[in-house]
Amino acid sequence: MDLEELRAFLDVVETGSFLAAAESLGVSRTTLRRRVEALEARAGVPLLKSTAQGIILTEAGEVLAQRGRIMMQETSALLASIREVGQEPSGVLRLVLPVGLPPHLLAPLFGLLRTTYPLLRVHARFSSNPLAEPLDGVDMAIHFGEDTPRGPWLSYVVMRVREGLLASKEYLQRRGTPGSLQDLQNHELFSWEAPGEDARTWPTLRGATFTVEPALITPDIHLIRSCCLAGQGIGLIPSVELADPDTPTDLLVPVLPELVGRERPVRFSVPEALSEIPKIKQVLTHIRRALEPL
Repeated sequence: MDLEELRAFLDVVETGSFLAAAESLGVSRTTLRRRVEALEARAGVPLLKSTAQGIILTEAGEVLAQRGRIMMQETSALLASIREVGQEPSGVLRLVLPVGLPPHLLAPLFGLLRTTYPLLRVHARFSSNPLAEPLDGVDMAIHFGEDTPRGPWLSYVVMRVREGLLASKEYLQRRGTPGSLQDLQNHELFSWEAPGEDARTWPTLRGATFTVEPALITPDIHLIRSCCLAGQGIGLIPSVELADPDTPTDLLVPVLPELVGRERPVRFSVPEALSEIPKIKQVLTHIRRALEPL
């Protein structure tokens, strides 16, 4: 597929008109139309349709636009990364992490990278759904997930964390300690919202689920831990065994640990187009080795 033709098509889709797309790309409208028509000729079906409201996609155009955006992102990411082939890992490593991952969990990871690769700088940002971010802005995504993600990703499980209920001793003394799933209905409940999951459906250790009505639903794990530390309720979060810094280790205690919870895999995923880039391979291998004992 000709990338110039694909880029012309996607720009028309994004702007909604040939004129706006031509101005965006800095080419004449005639040149732009020629490229789109050439792409339609390759496809053998119409991709765009003119209406009173502007240019819209045909059914075939919808399919090509969805996959074409990924192709352009992969191409951009690959070109940006191959400049560093043959060198010690350096430049910027763009990490995308789940919103609210406790900072003290990330600090050792950053320290490990800087100690091993002093020429490498890290650009870390957070997303409620790391795998939904544009590929041209991602070198590596950290996320939770049992299944291998769909799409252009190579994914590795690097560790497993326990998901369960936590509450402060003060809260349980004040409100009572639940002895059953039914008892949870009488408490303030906080639920972590994982991408693509219903935060009102909680897991049992036996693989079943039950429904709750949380007072707080958020993708921010750290916010739930903070609310639990403040004695405001009971929270369902991954990494329940993780200690909080500058906090007594027994301030938060498990709730119904024999009934509620599951294991969640932590995955490191890289765009398939970058999987053979030496920098990405070296960093990923080093991280996996460091986390393997956990």
